[in-house]
Amino acid sequence: MSEQKNNQQAAPEQDLNQQRKVRREKLAALQAEGQDPFQQTRFDWDHTSQQIKDNFDAMEGQSVKVAGRLMSKRGMGKVSFCDLQDRDGRIQLYARQDEMDEEVYKKFKKYDIGDIVGVDGEVFRTQRGEMSVRAKNITLLSKSLLPLPEKFHGLQDRELRYRQRYVDLMVNPEVKRNFVIRSQFIKFMRNYLDNMGYIEVETPVLNTIAGGAAARPFITHHNTLDIDMYMRIATELPLKRLIVGGMDRVYEIGRIFRNEGMDPKHNPEFTTVELYQAYTDFHGMMDIAEGILSGAAKEILGTYEVEWMGEKINLAPGWRRLTMIDAVREYVGIDFGAITDDAEAVAAAKAVGVELAEAAEPTWGNALYACFDQRVEEKLIQPTFITMYPVEVSPLTKRSPEDPRLTERFELFICHSELANAYSELNDPIDQRHRFEKQAEQRERGDDETEMLDEDFLNALEYGMPPTGGMGIGIDRSVMLLTGQDTIREVILFPTMKPLD
Repeated sequence: MSEQKNNQQAAPEQDLNQQRKVRREKLAALQAEGQDPFQQTRFDWDHTSQQIKDNFDAMEGQSVKVAGRLMSKRGMGKVSFCDLQDRDGRIQLYARQDEMDEEVYKKFKKYDIGDIVGVDGEVFRTQRGEMSVRAKNITLLSKSLLPLPEKFHGLQDRELRYRQRYVDLMVNPEVKRNFVIRSQFIKFMRNYLDNMGYIEVETPVLNTIAGGAAARPFITHHNTLDIDMYMRIATELPLKRLIVGGMDRVYEIGRIFRNEGMDPKHNPEFTTVELYQAYTDFHGMMDIAEGILSGAAKEILGTYEVEWMGEKINLAPGWRRLTMIDAVREYVGIDFGAITDDAEAVAAAKAVGVELAEAAEPTWGNALYACFDQRVEEKLIQPTFITMYPVEVSPLTKRSPEDPRLTERFELFICHSELANAYSELNDPIDQRHRFEKQAEQRERGDDETEMLDEDFLNALEYGMPPTGGMGIGIDRSVMLLTGQDTIREVILFPTMKPLD
């Protein structure tokens, strides 16, 4: 059995090597004739496949130049049909020997699927009614030395698709839609914020302190300074320094790096937008989050209705807003609003099978958050803002004037996934120092995802920061929502992958 299996595995490899050998021989023959395709420098195409199809009636009979990759060849003798794939899609090529230079046609007959060509021709419709380009001249622009994989679309091995995204995009044109929508979403978001008077800025990727989030950082070493540095886990603290400096509305769209696990919702490097606005609070941020996501759905998809992870989601404005206490009361049956004692709160959580994190102090706030995290989040399907988080899990957030155990914070959940996180920003440097110190104590107890104490940020706060609303939105998850994808790897062109042997 083992020998038979090895023979079966060897056959495709031998076939691939043979095809590669044949293609290299074709290339060598072209080069010997002084027709090296890799010496071609440009081809000035003037239409795409979709432009021809969209305007066919007006363009029928018109001369055009198109360029792209040959995806199929069929026909025999003096007539050939091909599918040409360009940036917009595919269009059929019709090549006939008696309508072209005979030498050009002979060379074209030797071209392989995967080769990149430029075509001079005429728009017409075949007898079967298919919109096509009747080729007058075909120029080989680049030789494909590897054959396109057969039945690639039918493969269930997602790993191969992610490792060879370039092939995935070639043979699965629908994959490109995800990344077109991603680009459109970022463009929409930029326009939305720019129209509100925000300024887009850039802040360092390398920092001497990893701050702004509870996450484990990647560590690198700066040789000249001979110091370890951290790849940023958030853009929050530098952006808030700019608020202190008088830049009242700022945002950054940037790559974030967190040295954590990988799953369908997490990649070690991902993209967020963080925005900060002086003289507003977390309610102002809620309006912006709803406006960006619902507005993007309407403009890009033409509808508020999307389907994500098997659920029908309605993104029409008017999203539910629910405090964490109310959410736990509704979904778990514990009224933390009626509990004032830490021990009682922890006991109530344990009574429903909820356990606090090992490094977490046994407090009312940690018990409330644990109940939400373990029992409520998974039940939030339609867009819901969960507000008023315990101070223990919100070290950068302003306390609630009504209940100092809580902070003016929200997270946005859609289909039990967090898409946004926002605060009424803490601008009291004394309170901020106390909370950083609490985080440092927690780090000493073994929690390496807690905040580091940032003296320069505290120094900035002492100069005075106005009341500020701040928010981070996960761009990758937002694109997952808009494209209906169930894994983050489908919306990142080159996701992190474990190297092959």
